Amino acid sequence: MKQPDLGLKVTELRQQKNLTQEQLAEQCEISPRTIQRIESGEADPRTYTLHCLSQALDFDFGEDNTSNENLWLAALHLSSIIPMLIVPLLIWSWNKKRSYKIDKQGLLAVNFQITMMLLLFAGGCLLAMVPAALVIMNDAGLGAAGELGGWLVLLPPLPLILIGIFCTYQGVVNAARALADKPVHYTLSIPFVK
Repeated sequence: MKQPDLGLKVTELRQQKNLTQEQLAEQCEISPRTIQRIESGEADPRTYTLHCLSQALDFDFGEDNTSNENLWLAALHLSSIIPMLIVPLLIWSWNKKRSYKIDKQGLLAVNFQITMMLLLFAGGCLLAMVPAALVIMNDAGLGAAGELGGWLVLLPPLPLILIGIFCTYQGVVNAARALADKPVHYTLSIPFVK
């Protein structure tokens, strides 16, 4: 992991463990100023310091772990094309301790997948309601039901088709943005997992 992601991850993990910079420096047997410089992105830690930080924060900061980072990020975002929560969840859970980017972007992708699955469920319910509505309209003797029936059959799949197009767009755009090292954003995503 390289700066500035390294510094951001050290800060995040230190705060999660409710440690001050001084306490972390004491555990790692280095100066508090070194911790400040690492967290601010001013300095790259030596191998020994990185090893001490890994042990104190229970996180693997090894350089070799980010070698396939772009591949994992692309797979993570492209998995959003097909709304199946299991794929991004597995990628995120396997790699979140190895890469700050995968950890942050994985959360975004998982939340997007949950949101889209809920929308698909709502669209499926709408799709199931149309035949019932047609039967009720025919039983009520509404003559227009036969004329409207053809159009009503086309309306319920429309939200499902639009969700599919939207998921494809979001997956491709965010994969391209992640590979270009630009900020990733999923529109209409509800942050269920934090």
